[in-house]
Amino acid sequence: MRLAALRLESGERHLLQANLQKIVRLIDTMQSADTDGVEPLDHPLDGVQPLRPDNVTEVVDRDRFQSAAPEVRDGLYLVPRVVE
Repeated sequence: MRLAALRLESGERHLLQANLQKIVRLIDTMQSADTDGVEPLDHPLDGVQPLRPDNVTEVVDRDRFQSAAPEVRDGLYLVPRVVE
């Protein structure tokens, strides 16, 4: 991305410059932190989440659900067109 290609109003330019300076200062602060002896962290939680079996627990009654729909055809819900 080329920032030079952005068209900005004068006020926007000053705001963007101030925000970018804050970001650069934050990066400088982070880079100055002593990380010697710190193990890389790949996930903040050490726990393991057990997986559950993928069993069907509920059967969908399509006819019952579609009986409340304003319009249905061939098992599909018909909705008003939103894009011309």
